[in-house]
Amino acid sequence: MSYLQRNTPAFKRANLALFAGGFSTFAILWGTQPLLPEIAEEFHVSPAMASLTQSSATIALAVGLLIAGSLSEVFGRKSIMAFSLFISSVIALFTGLSSSFELLVLSRALQGLTLAGLPAVAMAYLGEEIEFKSLGMAMGLYISGNSIGGMTGRILSGILTDYFSWHVALAGVGALSLLASFAFLFLLPPSRHFEAKSFSLLPLIRSMGSHLKVRGLVYLFLIGFLLMSGFVSLYNYIGFELIAPPYSLSQTLVGFIFIVYIVGTFSSTWMGMLADQVGKKKILLLCLFIFLAGTVCTLHPALWIKIIGIAIFTFGFFAAHSIASSWVGLLATHDKAQVSSLYLFGYYAGSSIGGTISGSFYHDFGWAGIVGMIVILGCISVVLALSLNERGNLQETH
Repeated sequence: MSYLQRNTPAFKRANLALFAGGFSTFAILWGTQPLLPEIAEEFHVSPAMASLTQSSATIALAVGLLIAGSLSEVFGRKSIMAFSLFISSVIALFTGLSSSFELLVLSRALQGLTLAGLPAVAMAYLGEEIEFKSLGMAMGLYISGNSIGGMTGRILSGILTDYFSWHVALAGVGALSLLASFAFLFLLPPSRHFEAKSFSLLPLIRSMGSHLKVRGLVYLFLIGFLLMSGFVSLYNYIGFELIAPPYSLSQTLVGFIFIVYIVGTFSSTWMGMLADQVGKKKILLLCLFIFLAGTVCTLHPALWIKIIGIAIFTFGFFAAHSIASSWVGLLATHDKAQVSSLYLFGYYAGSSIGGTISGSFYHDFGWAGIVGMIVILGCISVVLALSLNERGNLQETH
């Protein structure tokens, strides 16, 4: 059976379906992020406490990824992804009804758990069904769906909150995600290279442990953890910074700050293709330096320079994530969904841990504290990336 090749109708359908799936997943996941100042004000909690509405979803997602990836080895890739999309969209419709802070956090945690199916399995599906020469492009297009979904969810929730309320905003994001879920179901080609396994817990645990013995994979897991810690830290607290004087922006304008996600859509695809051509390590290091440069730019007090810095930061982040996630799939020798789940577990654990801890940095040191934390995380990522060709089987695969 042939693999899906670039420029064929099946390749285009697969990428469009996963684009829609990524859009739905990340619109739901990140829809509360620009609303943190509103949530903090309504429930009379601190910025760090308000961030729990975001962190509860991402830590539940991280745990769910370990389960969903293993379940897909038994029940199939498409069925797990479709189930995840529909259930999480329905839950999102009802999240806006939350009447207390505790109920909102609990609803978001349940949402995160059900969201896990698509990100846990999508990279494995691509690794199994897409020909090697087209994988970087396909992974980049999937990541671009993630970035556009995250951007749209944030912008839409900001606008709906200004005109109605954050309750209406969260329900609106859920309705849009439900439409994207139907598109995914009808467009995605069935798996042709997947072989189902019988369910047995012990072999699954052993298989997962074997991946952690590959130092190259562990380094990439750590890079995902560190980068996502920094990424969520910046976006969690930029709203508090821009709503306060001297900027005093409205919720709608703060939501539109997330339009810079468009550069992530471009960079994940372009840099993914470039990495296929000239080598993953070189392009990954370039992306990390772009990530750091953008972080430092956000220290400037001028709003337009700060926004440019956010755009540069976002460009580097999504490109680095695209390269690291595709590299994980190439290093995996078996149970690719599990490997993808482990990478994403670290990725979203970084979101939850970094996104919450950075609240203390913001409280104590202001925006300079956030920038300092991100720079440290980025520098550690550079050190790990520099080691990728010097550890065990970490030679680049071409």
